[in-house]
Amino acid sequence: MKIALRLAWRSLLNRRLASILTILSVALSVALLIGVERVRQSARSSFTNTISQTDLIVGARGGGVPLLLYTVFHMGNATNNISFATYEKISSDPNVAWTIPLSMGDSHRGFRVVGTNADFYAHYHYRRNQQPRFGAGVEPKAMFDVAVGSAVAAKLGYRIGDHLTLSHGVGEVSFHSHDDKPFSVTGILEPTGTPIDRSVFITLQGLEAIHADWEDGAPPLPEHAIKSADLQQRSLPVRELSAVLVGAKSRADSLGLQRQWSEFKGEPLSAIIPGLALDDLWEAISYAENGLRVVASFVVVVGLLGLLVSIYNSLNERRREMAILRSVGAGPGLIFALMIIEAVLLTVLGAAIGVATMYSLLFGFRPVIESHFGLYLPISPLSSAEQWYLCAIVGLSFILGAIPAWRAYRNTLSDGLTIRL
Repeated sequence: MKIALRLAWRSLLNRRLASILTILSVALSVALLIGVERVRQSARSSFTNTISQTDLIVGARGGGVPLLLYTVFHMGNATNNISFATYEKISSDPNVAWTIPLSMGDSHRGFRVVGTNADFYAHYHYRRNQQPRFGAGVEPKAMFDVAVGSAVAAKLGYRIGDHLTLSHGVGEVSFHSHDDKPFSVTGILEPTGTPIDRSVFITLQGLEAIHADWEDGAPPLPEHAIKSADLQQRSLPVRELSAVLVGAKSRADSLGLQRQWSEFKGEPLSAIIPGLALDDLWEAISYAENGLRVVASFVVVVGLLGLLVSIYNSLNERRREMAILRSVGAGPGLIFALMIIEAVLLTVLGAAIGVATMYSLLFGFRPVIESHFGLYLPISPLSSAEQWYLCAIVGLSFILGAIPAWRAYRNTLSDGLTIRL
């Protein structure tokens, strides 16, 4: 085996240009396959870890997935609101450890506005044990204070003390802006790789204040608008919320609380367990990741077929080499092993370079991907699935290498010494 390995290595060095091109072909294929698998795993991990340690999400009666999309991913709109009195009943339940009120519906230059209180910064968790933290400033406390996510601050260039105005509705273009009630930036959140980065946070009283002079969903006439200074002197009651995030004192109480609030007689409610809803949502969109894996797999197959073509086409050029080996005592088995070892060597080198390329790109582009797409890509060892892919690729190269090896095995010594014109 050592002799065959040494001969295979010398043969590859003798045909270094073709060998390098074949190795690069395999490397790019492997880098794409492992990269797609890493992005797929990271996307799923980021997706499921967007919210952690929250046992229930309670909102108006409707589907579980729309409620999850609205409250966690800030996508879509609530079917209805729930009363603040219901929120107080949920908070006072003896089996509830904490609650986070959420009120949404407005936006700022295409970014969603979230009305909440100090409980959000104290109890919201993502990626298991991480919490939102401020890279600069502090959380909103006054009526017209606002905190912005890292992506909002980066795109719009906000700093502490800047002023901004909110818009009614959630589109990038709004027909009405609350220009008469500006907010002051008091905090900029650190990057999280979650929808928090693309959100604007105000107090519940601030959200009530910008709509205090509205009637039946319509803005007031300019002469009837209430000034910000006058609103700050008032105590504005919060009447409605979009949803409530609930943390139970015990995980064993979650199912009981879910049943209790889903059957609440005061108003129609939906209570969902985030983990289960996330699994349902991921299953609904998993066809996209399967499509990526199929495309990446075909690229690997094409790369390995290129390896097969490269070795097979070289046989005519190497007939005399094989004949010389046979003449000095090399048996057919050694010739067969030589071809297979060459194929495996090319694949192993290509796979190693492909993995190294994938990690290099991961190191270089991870901050860009996280800031622009909110996708957290951890630097971690190859997963069991990725290792299985590499073993399958090497095994496939062994099978493909057997094709030219069988032809070389069948070539006779006299055929190798015959000159064909």
